[in-house]
Amino acid sequence: MSNFPFPNANGPNALLRLVQKPDRGRSLVANRLIKPGEVVLVETPLLVYPSNLRFQHLFCSRCFHQVPGEPLRCPTCKVARFCSRQCLSLSHPRLLCHALPSLISGNVTSPDDLVFLLAAYSLPATSLLQLLSLHSNSRFPDESIQILHSQLSSFIPPQMVPLNFSQETTSSLISKKKTNSLSLITPMETKFDRRGLSGSRAYGIYPWASMINHDCLPNVCRFDYVDDRDRENNTDAIFRAFHQIKEGSEICISYVGVRRLYRDRQRSLMKDYGFKCKCDRCKIESKWKESQRKLEDEEEEEAGEENEERVAEGEGEELDSDDEDFPHAYFYERYMCDCGGHLAPLPPSDGSVSDMMECSCCGDVGIDTSISEDPNNF
Repeated sequence: MSNFPFPNANGPNALLRLVQKPDRGRSLVANRLIKPGEVVLVETPLLVYPSNLRFQHLFCSRCFHQVPGEPLRCPTCKVARFCSRQCLSLSHPRLLCHALPSLISGNVTSPDDLVFLLAAYSLPATSLLQLLSLHSNSRFPDESIQILHSQLSSFIPPQMVPLNFSQETTSSLISKKKTNSLSLITPMETKFDRRGLSGSRAYGIYPWASMINHDCLPNVCRFDYVDDRDRENNTDAIFRAFHQIKEGSEICISYVGVRRLYRDRQRSLMKDYGFKCKCDRCKIESKWKESQRKLEDEEEEEAGEENEERVAEGEGEELDSDDEDFPHAYFYERYMCDCGGHLAPLPPSDGSVSDMMECSCCGDVGIDTSISEDPNNF
């Protein structure tokens, strides 16, 4: 069903398998019972590219570690920095390297798209085909693609034009970028945030992770350890289970903020991914009184989040519905950090479920003894 190998798929301990589901398309499901905190997928990116050229000098252009006080410069473009001689020897995408000085000094439109395209067209032919094989629901006007491709062409000299370079390929690549890119998150409390840098320092394309479908109450979440220098592959995407997942159950993440309101989630999912969510949570919330949905839609985002937190704690406004009509309440209480990130148990040790919860956003670790005390988790 795919033309690229599944990570760690061989052997009796393979955790996931790829299936075709009606109305869901390609889906990853549990191949056996998965324990809370268990790592369900570790994947090295097919492509990694910087998210913001304004902060190019702060991060290694190869591994995206924070660079030391005296980083090594790329001898070709003189712009890219590297944290070590090993990263310097591996370099960065050749077309992006050639274009970086002009991209940074010039006044260009859609710089993020250009950075992605230059990095993607620098891939080996087989890797580029893998990228083009990914699913996408995005469509862009021909006129916009024509302008973008023309601008892209101006950054590529004749002797460096890739074999598959065309407006059609550019259009396909942009659609893959919008649907399949995952951000590599910077920890919240860093000096870079105070300089105005968003949480994402780079984006990665992970072919198998891109097959993880959406649910408004996910059962796995992704962890980034970009600045962990003890990890050989620090840009790997690591997905861990929130709770026990039964064999045959689909593995899901949330494409949008879990705390967002029903209509807000639906609008974002339709706009960015081209589908209407029909998960169990959305089925319940779609039946709420119209007056209540209008009230929620009119509330300011901050006030809405505070009300949802009160509901999760049993203090929110009472609706004409039973407690089971609030499927998100338990999730908020158990798996949401105060910072807005997700909490998942640390990986099991010696087969035992951990009672230590780690936040995917701020990195804080705390104890939740109710996890290890729950017999359903074993």
